[in-house]
Amino acid sequence: MSLRHAMLGLLSAGPASGYDLLKTFELSLENVWPATQSQLYAELGRLAKEGLVEVAAEGPRGRKEYEITEEGRAELRHWLVEVPPTMSRRSDMLLRVFFLDQVGSDAARGYLERLADRAVHEHDQLLAIREFVIGQGDDALRLYGDIALEWGLRLTAAQRDWAQWAAGRVAALDQEKAGQSAAE
Repeated sequence: MSLRHAMLGLLSAGPASGYDLLKTFELSLENVWPATQSQLYAELGRLAKEGLVEVAAEGPRGRKEYEITEEGRAELRHWLVEVPPTMSRRSDMLLRVFFLDQVGSDAARGYLERLADRAVHEHDQLLAIREFVIGQGDDALRLYGDIALEWGLRLTAAQRDWAQWAAGRVAALDQEKAGQSAAE
């Protein structure tokens, strides 16, 4: 996914200003594809220059409302059905887990517990986003937004469960070693 396709997708639901897009991003897409205000406005300029969006209306203080063009809709459809999604196989988090033996079991367990806590926090954020998506009037946004959110909810729940399990494995190994030392 790219910022441009996220913006085209949002504008396919109807015209919006850069500010409106930024707020919608923050409420619905930030966990999937974070973007800063400067990135968003720069991309809007590129999309307009390429003819994928156009200014539909100008308001007070230079506020511009953008809408997707037919070329923009064609680009969005092309990306949705013809461009294979990238599936990253790299994981900084798992690479660290692989080498946790270098920091000792207390630090390893602490790292895994922080991963579990982070997953819980992200899960809670997604639940709050779900409330926003469910409140939208567009049936398609509700359906597909909810499908995407469900993936995130299941993923964060699995991450939490895995991290708690892994921390438990480290603790069990510590207890086993302590029992062996006491027996000697």
